[in-house]
Amino acid sequence: MLSNTSKYALRAVVYLAIHATPAAKIGIKKISEELDIPSPFLGKILQTLARKKLLISTKGPNGGFALGKPAEEISLLYVVELVDGLDVFHECLIGLNICAGKEENHHKCPMHNLSDDLRKRLIDLFQNNSVAEIAIDIKKLESLLK
Repeated sequence: MLSNTSKYALRAVVYLAIHATPAAKIGIKKISEELDIPSPFLGKILQTLARKKLLISTKGPNGGFALGKPAEEISLLYVVELVDGLDVFHECLIGLNICAGKEENHHKCPMHNLSDDLRKRLIDLFQNNSVAEIAIDIKKLESLLK
């Protein structure tokens, strides 16, 4: 459902929530290696998020990225919205043209209508969960694996 851009953005932002601080930023190379994301693609994503003030970035040998605001204030939906917009939550799951257009279009395919509740639940899930909550859960998993 989510594009690779959104997936990579979410993974990188959660990674930064766990590992970076405004004083200790993390470089693209390290993030790319840790998350197995192509560095040029990740660089474009992180620059986009920095331009939109979600991240702060510093150039130079000790440069890198960190969150631009507290992880508790960043919803998963906001990250997706910044990189891809919210259309992903409204598009037809099977790509039929009848469903294209404005959300208030009442002529939707049967699959679109059947998935409306799922869409609403997904939007709620992404809106009501913060990067901080996901980061905390990932830290718990890491400690269980050690």
